[in-house]
Amino acid sequence: MHFDYEVSGDDFSRAGIASQDIKKRLQQLGVPVSTVKRTAIAMFEAEINMVIHAHGGQAHIDIGDDKITIVMEDHGPGIPDIELAMQPGYSTAPESARDLGWGAGMGLPNMKRNSDFMKIDSKVGEGTKVTMEIKIKNV
Repeated sequence: MHFDYEVSGDDFSRAGIASQDIKKRLQQLGVPVSTVKRTAIAMFEAEINMVIHAHGGQAHIDIGDDKITIVMEDHGPGIPDIELAMQPGYSTAPESARDLGWGAGMGLPNMKRNSDFMKIDSKVGEGTKVTMEIKIKNV
């Protein structure tokens, strides 16, 4: 199964719509709760990053028999130093996002922790593409 979503930019009230829809679909498919939770967290963190940093983007999700592949793409400013951005607590979020309780610098680390594979392709001035895979483990 394949699903595509538009992630709205600069609108925190709409952040999480894609991850909530995928969460509901995975539950309907009988995917193990732990896999549903990891998928929803990883996607939500990516959506929030898109809202804060990139003015939105697209989410592409493939649900297979043994894994879920999430591809999040934006045309934002890009990440100049991915290694630095992966450090817990490092954040470039503006004060407006921090005032709302976002931008604590845990988005990318949480995405990595909740996925079995994660790759970030980013070009400054062009955008970022994050690919995550989450294995479906029957418990």
